[in-house]
Amino acid sequence: MASSISACFFNVNPKSCSLTLSRRPLKPSQFRCLAPPLPSLILPRASNFRCGRTSVSLIRASSGGVDVAAASAVRPGGSVESDKLSSDVRNRAMDAIDACGRRVTIGDVASKAGLKLNEAQKALQALAADTNGFLEVSDEGDVLYVLPKDYRSKLAAKSFRLKVEPLLEKGKMAAEYLVRVSFGTALIASIVLVYTTIIAIISSSREEDNRGRRGRSYDTGFTFYLSPTDLFWYWDPYYYRRRQLREGDRGMNFIESVFSFVFGDGDPNQGIEEERWKLIGQYIASNGGVVTAEELAPYLDLETTESMDDDSYILPVLLRFDGQPEVDEEGNILYRFPSLQRTAAPQRSGRKEYVGKSWADWVGGVENFFKEKKWQFSKTSTSERAMAIGLGGLNLFGVIILGTMLKNMTVSPSGFVSFVSSIFPLLQIYAGFPFAIHWFDV
Repeated sequence: MASSISACFFNVNPKSCSLTLSRRPLKPSQFRCLAPPLPSLILPRASNFRCGRTSVSLIRASSGGVDVAAASAVRPGGSVESDKLSSDVRNRAMDAIDACGRRVTIGDVASKAGLKLNEAQKALQALAADTNGFLEVSDEGDVLYVLPKDYRSKLAAKSFRLKVEPLLEKGKMAAEYLVRVSFGTALIASIVLVYTTIIAIISSSREEDNRGRRGRSYDTGFTFYLSPTDLFWYWDPYYYRRRQLREGDRGMNFIESVFSFVFGDGDPNQGIEEERWKLIGQYIASNGGVVTAEELAPYLDLETTESMDDDSYILPVLLRFDGQPEVDEEGNILYRFPSLQRTAAPQRSGRKEYVGKSWADWVGGVENFFKEKKWQFSKTSTSERAMAIGLGGLNLFGVIILGTMLKNMTVSPSGFVSFVSSIFPLLQIYAGFPFAIHWFDV
């Protein structure tokens, strides 16, 4: 129910008050504060009493929580708040919400997703506003964000960006795979073109020598046919997956191995910072929000053990999760993270008993340190590398031979040979390109 009231700013004692709202605009004198202990409201002279006409929307609060649906109507232009978040922050927050049962605190999302507290707060507020979520207070007095079961479908129905992003992601993956297989396919196509042309030139030369004696028309004596369906095996994006299911092989098909041999497989530690902050946040939360600097050292980048002489290396963690240093009764420095102590999990009480224990002791079997993956330039096997080098060398040798034959031709080429002759500079570049790039990268 929308009403037009006067916004007033004043200082009063912390006693229970209620506002009487009217459908008609109220003057400042019509504002009444009903408090049983106080017969009247007296404003001190030093206070500034300012009133401004404004229009507000009532949000009904119940014992179960606060309805955010009415609040969403106040948004200027009715924009989708979740679209203002970065895709990474939104997706990580939604994954954390799902993992926690859609009833979370800001600390739950921050620790589970490894997000900064302000990022987690903005993400929760935006998602709750867009999906008719609501707030409620836990038995411990913590504010909880509760999202409906179908909040993802509601968000997708509102956000055009959320509908398009999966399609763009699939298109990106398809384009990346297309580039990978195109390089290996081009190598096979180059070998076919080069050696087919060599055979055609040799056949035509022999035919020229025997034309007068045989008394028949020109014929290369060579027929080559390549069906487009013959390449489907190479272009099948699911071949690798099916071969893994059949053989349990962790290798890659030959077409992909050519690209891997030349350009490598990329950095395996992409997104490693995200995983680092996830582990740190989950470790702090599992320890009741209180840890020592030494406990977090295995998750941080410390060049030498001398860096542990002071606790300066923990400053990024304090900034990210709003931590505070404390000193216990024995004089030890502890770091408390109040926001990560507020959780919707029912087993919050007693978590502090894990202080001083390793992460592996609490969860059982999980590594109690952060380990980066070894960066191997190419994951191709020895046989795959040998095949890639062999075919690359075969292609290079064929290009050299073909170049010599094209220079020594007495008759101007025609037909298929003429076509290959026109693209021969490209074949030369491609023949030497893989070896040059590989040795440069290595």
